[in-house]
Amino acid sequence: MDELVVSTDVYVPPEEAYEFLLDFPRYERYSEYLDRVSRTHGDGGAGTRYALRFAWWKLTYTAHSEVTDVDPPNRIDWRVRRDIRAHGSWRIEPLDELPADAPDDAAAGSRVTFEVRFDAESADASAVSLPPLVSFGWVLDKVTDLITEEAERVVRRAVSDLEGRERDVTLVVRESADAL
Repeated sequence: MDELVVSTDVYVPPEEAYEFLLDFPRYERYSEYLDRVSRTHGDGGAGTRYALRFAWWKLTYTAHSEVTDVDPPNRIDWRVRRDIRAHGSWRIEPLDELPADAPDDAAAGSRVTFEVRFDAESADASAVSLPPLVSFGWVLDKVTDLITEEAERVVRRAVSDLEGRERDVTLVVRESADAL
C-alpha cells in the first residue's frame, strides 16, 4: 500500500478549516487534472458519494468516492468505492500557538493534513479507455509520479482560498511504498 501525507498550517480556526474541506465539489478549482466533482448521494456528511472526473493527457476517469466518517471539526474520512483500493482523510488539529511567521491579523491556526493510501496494483484497467499501443502499466507509472505533485498543488491552492490571500506555504510531505 502506497501512502502520501501532506500537511501544513493554516491561519483559521479548526471549525472553519473543517467546513471548508467538507465541500468536496470545491476541489475541482484546485487540481489541474480534476475537471468536475458531482455529489451523487447525501448531504456532505458520512455516506455522501461523489463522482470525481479526472482528465490527464488523452485519458479521462471518473473516481467514485464516499465520505465514510466525519468527526467535526477534526476529521473527514473517505474511500474510493471501485476500480482501485484507496482511502484517506483530512485531519484538522488546532495549533496551541501561532508560529512567529503567522500573519499579524491571524487569531487562530490549525494544522491541516491530507492523507491518502492506495494500492496502484489494484487499479482496474477496464475502468480507463486507453489509446492504441499504450499499456496500463505505463499509465500507472506516470500517474503515480504525478500524485505527490498534485497533492502539493491542491493543498497550496486550498490554503490560499481558505485564508483569502496567497502566501508561501510550507508543506511537510511524507511518502512511502510498502508491500501489502
